[in-house]
Amino acid sequence: MSVSPNSKILVGLGVGTVAGLGMAGWTDDTVTVDWIVTYLAEPAGQIFLRLLLMVVIPLVFSTLILGVSSIGNLERLGRLSFKTMLLFLGMTLTSSVLGLIVGNVVRPGAGISVELRETLLATFSTQAESVVKAAGSDFGISTFINLVPRNPLAAAVDGDLIAFIVFTLVFALALTRLSETQAKPVLNVLDGIARTTMVMIGFAMKLAPIGVAGFAFAVTVRLGLDILVPLGLYCGAVLVGLVLYQFGVLAGLVKILGKLSPVEFYQKIRLPMLTAFATSSSSATLPTTVQAAEKELGIPRKVSGFVLPLGATLHMNGTAFFIPITLLFLAQAFGVPVSLGTQVMIAALTVLTAVSAAGIPMGAIPLIVVILESIGVPGESIALIFGVEAILGMARTSTNVTGDLVVALAISQDELIVEV
Repeated sequence: MSVSPNSKILVGLGVGTVAGLGMAGWTDDTVTVDWIVTYLAEPAGQIFLRLLLMVVIPLVFSTLILGVSSIGNLERLGRLSFKTMLLFLGMTLTSSVLGLIVGNVVRPGAGISVELRETLLATFSTQAESVVKAAGSDFGISTFINLVPRNPLAAAVDGDLIAFIVFTLVFALALTRLSETQAKPVLNVLDGIARTTMVMIGFAMKLAPIGVAGFAFAVTVRLGLDILVPLGLYCGAVLVGLVLYQFGVLAGLVKILGKLSPVEFYQKIRLPMLTAFATSSSSATLPTTVQAAEKELGIPRKVSGFVLPLGATLHMNGTAFFIPITLLFLAQAFGVPVSLGTQVMIAALTVLTAVSAAGIPMGAIPLIVVILESIGVPGESIALIFGVEAILGMARTSTNVTGDLVVALAISQDELIVEV
């Protein structure tokens, strides 16, 4: 009996985690551990990650254009865009409010001692300095101007996915203005590119168990259990909150808007959920997300090709929960009071920053630093969470990807009703 890809990935995740925790508890030989991580575990994980990332640009370009062209007219595209963005914003706001509620009820930062706080700040001071420096970039009118790339190829090379999506949408809209005879050759080529990238995804997923094991080992061998104990309340609050949102709020939306059993839904999206958990990257998971949407959930390409690339860059449910609870945790740890008015501001800023967060590991961290400074908490305090950020990033990315699929499913059901 053949073993499913999902099962192989779970085995890889388990083997890497157990091996990492076992080595962390068995030896203090940091030289050997660093050698294994640097030359074996991380390269295995990075090769797998890069195999996924390298198909993101051709996949986004082909599927988004095919999706827009299949919609047919600007009026329908406008309706689809409006419904998609409305769900994105509503779900993101719900997630951020839940993060504030959990942070206020649990108060995870209240138990952080001065000694632990100083130790964590000292341990991760170098990383904190680089993040604070990165967060100092200007945010203003230029941010919106830069959404339109001067050179789409440069945007693709630099990983500026939002700018590349803007170019792709303009290209797709221009294509819809051509006659069917003129557009058909271009669409045939793009269809071939989309199908080819799906085959490439299959190549990458054959290496998934090894890559996932490498990622899991690198994270757990460096963390061990020591750092998780004092920060356990914070980690527990984040993880429990994400579970509540993932299998409570999102499951309810699947049932109500998606007209599908939540159990069946989660069974069908196991692969993108596991890939997101392993890579901590919504962008890297996009190929498997599109594949699951079309092949497992039966979502039409005109919906999946439009909603999912946008979701990978604009819709971060897990991140929207993570940002406010982390802000409250650090404010509590440093004894900075956060008023109700400030929390309302945090909820609004979270919606904006979650949209701006890069779909890559630690993509939300520089944005958190910006908000920390605005509420009177030192930006360097971000160092307190670096020890557990990897694990939390894996969990929230899985929620991000699930949220994108929920929106795509809901939109596909609504579009079917409209067509009927």
